[in-house]
Amino acid sequence: MLFLPSACGLIDALTQFNMDIESEVIVPASSGINLPFDVFSPKVETDASSTFATHDTRKDLVESITLQHLTLHLEAPSGADFSFLESISLFLSAEGEDEIRIAWLEAVPASVDSLVLEVNTAELREYLIQDEVALRVNTKTDEFLTQDHRIRSKAEFRVDAELLGQ
Repeated sequence: MLFLPSACGLIDALTQFNMDIESEVIVPASSGINLPFDVFSPKVETDASSTFATHDTRKDLVESITLQHLTLHLEAPSGADFSFLESISLFLSAEGEDEIRIAWLEAVPASVDSLVLEVNTAELREYLIQDEVALRVNTKTDEFLTQDHRIRSKAEFRVDAELLGQ
């Protein structure tokens, strides 16, 4: 019995791992404020098969995938911050799956160029075992934008899977 806690920790370490997915969206220069609008990213490659293979598993052995963290970084224009946003929500979709809200921030702070969003801890396995997903960003601006704003997102997912041969 003395070995049980460390054995469980070792098994978790072998069967659980992180999968990171990065994408980019452009919030276009606008002519209005206080109106929600959607921005769509190009299809995002999940690189799931390669990630699973690196961890000695494959998609049919994945038991669970949940979002742990999602951060946004404003990359352009230079010197800009997120003060133009009032709120933001990110939605994930994949072939054959309904769209789901995965992250949001209802009150965006001013004068920052990085944001950590609140995340939905719902089960996302069926989305992220696929080769590509789509990301939709819904924003509400509270400033007039004279330039496009380029935002990079980084999502960290926790994968729980069985090992090959187990």
